[in-house]
Amino acid sequence: MVQVSRQWYEHPSLILQLKALAGARDDLREKNLFEGDGIRPKEDPGVATEEVKRARTADGTFNDLSDPWMGSKGSGFGRNVPLAQTITDTKRLLEPDPRVISRRLMARDEFKPAGIINALAAAWLQFENHNWFFHGDGDAAKTIDIPLRDGDDFPEDPMRIRCTIPIRGEIVESCPAPMFGNVETHWWDGSQVYGSGKERQSEVRTFVDGKVKVGDDGRLPKSDIPGIDLTGMRENWWVGVGLLHTLFAREHNSVCDALKKAYPSLDDQRLFELGMLVISALIAKIHTVEWTPCVLRHPALQIGMSANWYGALGETFKDQLGRVGDSEVLSGILGSSTDHHAAPFSLTEEFVSVYRMHPLIPDDWNFFSLESGEHLEHAYFTDLQGRFTRDFMDRMQMGDMWYSFGIASAGAVCLHNYPNALRELRRVDGQVTDLATLDIVRDRERGVPRYNDFREALRMPRRKKIDDITPNKQWAKEISEVYNGDVDAVDLQIGMQAEKPPKGFGFSDTAFRIFILMASRRLKSDRFFTNDYRPEVYTQVGFDWVNNTSMKDVLLRHYPELDPVIGDAERVFAPWPRLGAPVPGKKNPIEQLADSVRAYIPWG
Repeated sequence: MVQVSRQWYEHPSLILQLKALAGARDDLREKNLFEGDGIRPKEDPGVATEEVKRARTADGTFNDLSDPWMGSKGSGFGRNVPLAQTITDTKRLLEPDPRVISRRLMARDEFKPAGIINALAAAWLQFENHNWFFHGDGDAAKTIDIPLRDGDDFPEDPMRIRCTIPIRGEIVESCPAPMFGNVETHWWDGSQVYGSGKERQSEVRTFVDGKVKVGDDGRLPKSDIPGIDLTGMRENWWVGVGLLHTLFAREHNSVCDALKKAYPSLDDQRLFELGMLVISALIAKIHTVEWTPCVLRHPALQIGMSANWYGALGETFKDQLGRVGDSEVLSGILGSSTDHHAAPFSLTEEFVSVYRMHPLIPDDWNFFSLESGEHLEHAYFTDLQGRFTRDFMDRMQMGDMWYSFGIASAGAVCLHNYPNALRELRRVDGQVTDLATLDIVRDRERGVPRYNDFREALRMPRRKKIDDITPNKQWAKEISEVYNGDVDAVDLQIGMQAEKPPKGFGFSDTAFRIFILMASRRLKSDRFFTNDYRPEVYTQVGFDWVNNTSMKDVLLRHYPELDPVIGDAERVFAPWPRLGAPVPGKKNPIEQLADSVRAYIPWG
C-alpha cells in the first residue's frame, strides 16, 4: 500500500496545504468507503409518498429515494478500512488488559485544559453524537468480563461490559467482521431532538402548530427516566446536553411560529416537517462553520470548512448571487448534486472511534452568577449526570449555567486526561462503568484496527517504534511498559491521544483523516443538503432562517440575558469573557491565527 511521504500540514504554503487536503479527501472518498453484507433490511420499504419526498422521515428511510433503507434507523455501520481488516480481535480482546490501560495511561492525573475551546464545545460534541450513533444497550446476559488486578478498587470484580449485539453475527468471506446496527438514523437529521422512529417522535410532539413539548418555564418536560428530560435521545445524559437539547427544542418552536405566521394555511404535520428540516440544517451548519473551526484552528481548516458550506467563492458571494453551477469547490456542498462516492451512505465504525473524545469533559465544575459574577457552587461531574441531572438544573438559573459553561475550558484530548468521574460512571440503572476501559474494548470488539494498522489503511506512515508516536518521552516509556514494547499492539485510542496534533488542532491528525472524509460525506450524501436544499423544499422563510442564523443568534433569541457576555464575541465555542473583563475587539487575521495556536500543549 502506497503511503503519503509528506503530510498535508508539512507543505510550505497555505495554497499547497489546501491542495493536499482536497487531494486527501478525494483519495479517501475513492479508497476508504466500504459496505458489508447485510447492512440494510431487504424488506419492501413501500411506496415513496409525497410526504416522504418532501420531508425527513422519523426513521431515516427514503432520504435516497432509489435506495430507501440507506441510512435508516437500525441499518448497519459501514467501514473506512478494508473489510478484510475488520476482524473482531477475539484472541487479544483483553490484551493488554484494558483496565490497566485505563489506569496507567488514560486516568486524569491533573486537569489539562484545551484552552482554545470552552466546556460548551465539549457538550456540543456529545449533543451531536446523540444525533449520529448509538449501538444500543446490549444484553445483560452477554458480557465481556475483565478480572481486576491487585490494588484495583473498582467497585465490581470482575468488571462486566455488555457485548455489542450484532445484526449479522456470522462470518462470511466478503465481510469477516460482525455487522453492528445503529439505533439512531445515520443522517444529520436532528434525531437527538426529535427521536429516531415514530414512537419516540410522537412522545416529544405536541401535535399543535408543529411544535415539540417545552414547559411554560422554558424547560423540557421530565421523562419517565429519573433525572432525564423528555427529548429525542436520552442516553448518557448530563447538564451539558440538557442545556443544548432544551435550546434547540425552543428554537424548533420559534421556527414553527415564524412559519405559521408566514404561511397560515400550513397544518401541524407540515409545520413540524419544516421545523425539523430547518433545525437539522442549522445544527449541521453550526457544527461545520462554527464548532469545527474553533476546535481545528489551522488556517487551512478555517478556509476548508467554510468552503464545505459556502464554497471557495465565500458566503457573501453565495448569499448575493447564488450558486455557480454545480461545483462543490466554487459554491460548496449545500445545494450541489447528491453523491455517495464509493459506497452507499452510512456512518462508520471508525467514525464512532475517532469521536471518542471524553477528555474534553472536566471532572470539576464551578458555577457562577450571570448577574453578579459571584461563585455559586462547585460540583463534581457525577453531580451533573444521570439521575442527578434534572435536580441540579432545576435549582440553577439557565443563564447562570450557560455562562458557567461558556467561561470554563474544555479538556485537552490527550493521555492522562480522561475524566475520573467517567472511569467510575454510575448509570441510571445502577450499572457502574469505566468508560476508558470501555473505549478500548469497543474498538477491539467491533473490529476497528489498532493504531498502526489503522494508519496504514489510511495511507499514513506506520510508526516504527513507540517513541515515534509521541515526543513526550514519559508517555512513550509508559506506553512501552504497558504494551511490552510492541508498537503494532498499541490501541487506536492510545496512539491518537499520545500524538502531537498539528498546530491549532484540538485532536490528532490520525483522527482527522476520518474527519476529512466523513465531515463532507454527511452533507454530500444527504439530499436535504444537496439536491433538495432550496426554498421550494424548505420554504423561503425556512431557507433564510438557516442561512442567516448563527449559534450566537440562537442563544440570544432564547437567553437575551447573555448579551453582555457574548454580544461582541466572535467564537461562541471559545472561552467567553468573564463578567467585568473587557471583551476582545475585532482582530486582524494574523492576530486571530496567533490566538488560535495559543493552546495548552501537553507534549513536552
